[in-house]
Amino acid sequence: MFKVRTYNQISVRGLERFPARTEVGSDIGHPDAFCRAARNCKAWRCPTRSWRLRGPVRGVNNVPIADYSKRSIAVFTHLAPMPTRSRSWSMAGMLLATRGILPGLAYVQTLTHMNDAAEMSALLEKEKARFAGGEPKGKTLGIVGLGAIGSMVADMALAMGMKVVGFDPALSIDAAWRLSNAVTRMENLQALMARSDYVSLHVPAMDATRHLINEDALASAKKGAVLLNFARETIVDPAAVLRSLDLGRLSRYVCDFPEPALLARPDVIAMPHIGASTEESEENCAVMAANQLMDFLENGNITNSVNFPAVAMTRTPGTWRITFANDNVSGVLGNVLSVLAGHQVNVVDMMNKSRAELAFNIIDVEQQPSAAVVAAIAATGHVVRVRVIGSGML
Repeated sequence: MFKVRTYNQISVRGLERFPARTEVGSDIGHPDAFCRAARNCKAWRCPTRSWRLRGPVRGVNNVPIADYSKRSIAVFTHLAPMPTRSRSWSMAGMLLATRGILPGLAYVQTLTHMNDAAEMSALLEKEKARFAGGEPKGKTLGIVGLGAIGSMVADMALAMGMKVVGFDPALSIDAAWRLSNAVTRMENLQALMARSDYVSLHVPAMDATRHLINEDALASAKKGAVLLNFARETIVDPAAVLRSLDLGRLSRYVCDFPEPALLARPDVIAMPHIGASTEESEENCAVMAANQLMDFLENGNITNSVNFPAVAMTRTPGTWRITFANDNVSGVLGNVLSVLAGHQVNVVDMMNKSRAELAFNIIDVEQQPSAAVVAAIAATGHVVRVRVIGSGML
């Protein structure tokens, strides 16, 4: 039986995805996995018995990735529901910045003293020019980060008749296939800023992206540009944004991350971090988290991990599965296969993937590996962690 400890409230649909043989609760000690760890878990360290922990599920900015990676603990995130909601939020932000929607709504609420509908209609017809704005059509949207979310935002903008340019120095092959050929790739951030009427950010929060939008980047911004940040607050240097707004370089800053310095400014639209707060997304995220976590625990398959490679292999009926992680150096898999051959363990199927400094392997074998086989694999140089799935062995 696997033990899964939950943090925060999880949708019932998500909890229903855990099989009956799994113990799930918020007060479970020494769990096999955390599901939706709390926001303050960045301060956590791997517990003393972390050999048992196999897979926290949460966003990359909430988990001590480096600590977990050193112990070969996979960290998952639930990304699939995000592109759709992020796309709609980006569209909302763009329209709020372009049209006089918010001041128009505020003005209407000042007319509570009026009782005559015809009089109010005539007044609004007269005053509506005060709230006129522009249209995104024909304008250029610059997208920083061309992954799953960025590519969907690009498709949305193209459908609205916009021109789209993009910048992503780490564009993957899969992301490149998803990207429309109507998107013009820019060589650097400064070139994108100079061409864009709107700049929308879709990169993860990490050391490399901290204050990516800073004084230097904003110095290249097209005059009157609108900056949209529905990614993470740390990507933008707020002091630099405010200076750019004061200088008239940026015309609007729209974000989902309010802070005191941004408030009470007509050129800032700060939303209360509700881009992901939809009933549908909460349910979809919970279902995805449960599904991918159980697939990892029961089959060793890895999907949407932020520190491990994507690895998935269909289980071969009647076989035992061995998984192991190792330092990403040459020769490790060959040495493990030699161990299996030396113990006359026949390999039926296998898969090996690597990512940065980590590699992960799935090997299906005909018979149950003995404790001696498992110990020999674990003792192989650069092997970090070994599991046998199907025998109950850890």
